Amino acid sequence: MTILSTSGLTARRRRLLALAACLALGAASRAGADPLLTYPLRIKGHTIRVELADSPETRRTGLMHRRQMGESNGMLFIFEEPSPQAMWMKNTLIPLSVAFIRADGRILNIEDMQPLTEDAHASSGDALFAIEMNLGWFRKRGIAAGDRVEGMKDLLKQRK
Repeated sequence: MTILSTSGLTARRRRLLALAACLALGAASRAGADPLLTYPLRIKGHTIRVELADSPETRRTGLMHRRQMGESNGMLFIFEEPSPQAMWMKNTLIPLSVAFIRADGRILNIEDMQPLTEDAHASSGDALFAIEMNLGWFRKRGIAAGDRVEGMKDLLKQRK
């Protein structure tokens, strides 16, 4: 950061300079924030808030480069159609668990993933969705294959 002397500036220019500095600081504080909207979902009575990864770009980026995530926050990946899916952890700094989910909202399987690896973690069948949460989140709550994720139909309606 460069500090400027304002002693030779008019009052108007000092105000403009101060306004510009405030705008720059505001933009810098938002630069690290994720611009994606979050939506509530429920699994076995537990409410989570998920960001959507529903475009090729957001699915490709996922949770890369993040240093932390809230305890009940996650990312919901929405794929184009039900099909076998796989995830990896390239450029992802936090350990995650991923639940692959069928079109009807039932969890197919849950995989644990370690940071900065390129190992493929695959769905056990055709998945339309996947939810990434902090490592162990599903296990700690007794959530397993066959459990239903609630709220996805409402979420899909809201998006249309």
